[in-house]
Amino acid sequence: MEILLDPRLWASLLTLTVLEIILGIDNLIFISLVSNRLPAFQQTRARRTGLALAVITRLLLLTGMAWLVGLTRPLFAVFGHSVSLRDVILVAGGLFLLAKGTVEIHAAVEGVEEEIRQSRVSGFWAAIAQILVLDVVFSLDSVITAIGMAQHLPVMAAAIIIAIAVMLLASESLSRFVNAHISVKLLALSFLILVGMALIADGIGFHIPRGYLYFAIAFSAFVEFLNLQAAKRRRKKASLPMQAAH
Repeated sequence: MEILLDPRLWASLLTLTVLEIILGIDNLIFISLVSNRLPAFQQTRARRTGLALAVITRLLLLTGMAWLVGLTRPLFAVFGHSVSLRDVILVAGGLFLLAKGTVEIHAAVEGVEEEIRQSRVSGFWAAIAQILVLDVVFSLDSVITAIGMAQHLPVMAAAIIIAIAVMLLASESLSRFVNAHISVKLLALSFLILVGMALIADGIGFHIPRGYLYFAIAFSAFVEFLNLQAAKRRRKKASLPMQAAH
């Protein structure tokens, strides 16, 4: 009871939850984009399955703190630079995001998304596998952050569970919004490519603070919001003469 009444514990839980949500934005975007490539009746189930796996993955990583520490041990050296298993995972995840983002942008621009969706009738578990693999890569930052900011394992676990619950509530609305606006979808894909480059840079020893990335995407999202509002006003003005004519 004394622990539960400690205001520092609640402050730590609140801070960790907010950070987990922020660090999970890229994961949520990836899940939304991957699930949107599936048939309509599978999309919601894929998103929920992906986020459920995210909870399990992050809790397993959290309980394996000693294993996480072992990931940073050097395995070999390249041109005098020590390479650990964590570096290999980050570079592989970054390369996958670059390839995935490029393919998705090509499909969106060329207008062949529906053809690809129809040609992948049995792609549900392939999508889940992609989500699971990338969630491990995305989870490294968030779990390591949680370990560094909290001393109690239950607090870290609670922050992860609350953050995933919030992401689950937001996933449907985000997916519909991204799917309805091609410009927003391209922006989200560009963000994933940016994150992929940051993962590769981190893996080869050039750390880019995640705050820089989130500021860039937040500013771009704000500009896109203004563009959407301007387009909405233009459509409204264009419809007024037609309504007056009738």
